[in-house]
Amino acid sequence: MENKHGHIEQNRARIWQIGLFSLNNTSTNLFLAMMGYVSYYANGIAGLSVVLISVILTGMRIFDGVTDPVIGYFIDKTNGKYGKFRPYIVIGYLLMAISSLVLFFTTSLVPVILRPLYFIIVYSVYIIGYTFQTAVVKSGQSVITNDMKQRPMITFFDSTFIMFAHGLVAFYVSVYLIEKYKTFQSQALFSEFVITVVIVAGICSALAVVGIWSKDNVKYFKLDEDKKQQIHFRDYAAIIKHNKPIRMLVIAAASNKFAQMVYGNSTVLVMLYGILMQNYPLAGIIGIIVGIPNLGIIYLGIEHAKRCGQKKTLVRSTYLAIIFQTILMFMMIFSDLTNVSLRHINFITVAFLLVFTLLNGVKSISNNIVVPMIADCTDYEYTLSGHFVPGIMGALFSFIDKSFSALGTGFVGIALAIAGYSKVFPQVEDQLTPQLKFLTIFFYCIIPIIGWIVTIFIMRFYKLDKNTMRGLYKKLSLIHISEPTRLRRIS
Repeated sequence: MENKHGHIEQNRARIWQIGLFSLNNTSTNLFLAMMGYVSYYANGIAGLSVVLISVILTGMRIFDGVTDPVIGYFIDKTNGKYGKFRPYIVIGYLLMAISSLVLFFTTSLVPVILRPLYFIIVYSVYIIGYTFQTAVVKSGQSVITNDMKQRPMITFFDSTFIMFAHGLVAFYVSVYLIEKYKTFQSQALFSEFVITVVIVAGICSALAVVGIWSKDNVKYFKLDEDKKQQIHFRDYAAIIKHNKPIRMLVIAAASNKFAQMVYGNSTVLVMLYGILMQNYPLAGIIGIIVGIPNLGIIYLGIEHAKRCGQKKTLVRSTYLAIIFQTILMFMMIFSDLTNVSLRHINFITVAFLLVFTLLNGVKSISNNIVVPMIADCTDYEYTLSGHFVPGIMGALFSFIDKSFSALGTGFVGIALAIAGYSKVFPQVEDQLTPQLKFLTIFFYCIIPIIGWIVTIFIMRFYKLDKNTMRGLYKKLSLIHISEPTRLRRIS
């Protein structure tokens, strides 16, 4: 925040504030995890083809990215009695909840010829709500804290909560819902699924509002009480041109996200656990088993970020992800993973769990540490232009990130269609063939490794390391701009 002399004061948060605010990201990830199965609903219940679903979901993901700059612009313009961020959390949740219920309860009741259009319209409303909340995820942490040692804690809570959100959803689906309803071609399965997610995500969103409540006021995000900050859509172009760190960060994160959307695709997980390992309930159970060890790995990663900076932590965790993913790939090629069993512990089970635990721990760090790094880019932008624009910075990041990651969902669907799965997705009960084994290894191992190599290369050009950020905050303490009306470099 800024004091009466125009100097930037340190803004620290209580740990519970950071933790509760991170539940906003948990809420969106619960919906995201649920929508990971929407292709099975659209195919098995609504009767849409694999290719059509893949094209629609890819288009919707791109639409998701396009809406980000608009929402980010309005976030930076917002300064009402309910704050800058809280209204977007509440409205976003309501839009997602209502559209999800409508989507899963009514799409199959619409005349066949109208179902694709109906699906697109309802899903578009969900996307808008999702953008509202994710825009706050990317921008709200700028007002929670500007302490270099506290910002990595955002990664800790995000990684922990997201890991449990996706892990519990996988457990809920693979162990409970599939056991109860036997197949994904069940309307009752999806009805129960969506109601559960809407309730739990609603609780998370409400707690996130509580977490950011005291920080969501003018003294933490308005630079001058007497003059209105002038923000325009053209500022996006100026930021992209002058702010190299955000350019590098979004490219690296987009590469990571593409890999994540491929290896985390629900169909790929069915292929891995249900077909290759012939033990689909393991998809949920294993997430619970490795949860506590993953917390330890994430904690070590955060401590490393506090000592060495967030950039170095991202790079090193990505290197480790490549190593562990390569080991897992060789296990998938040369070992019989049907022998992995939690009832009869053997060497292959121990080896698989160990590698899987280490892999998922470092992936959690590399996937989530980019969020507080956006706040670093936001502070860097202030030294360039005098604009405090967390909404625009977060939206710019999300726009490029989602536009590239949109290709992940479409990539899986189109690749499967080319391989012969144009009408029906691979099912849990399918038999393993050499073709399915290769596709599983390709999606789950080879694509992520390529994506992570790109990330490491791009981060060579990202200059906001620990020493640079320390110098930046010294500079911020001396800068006072009374009329931030246009983008300009500050030397």
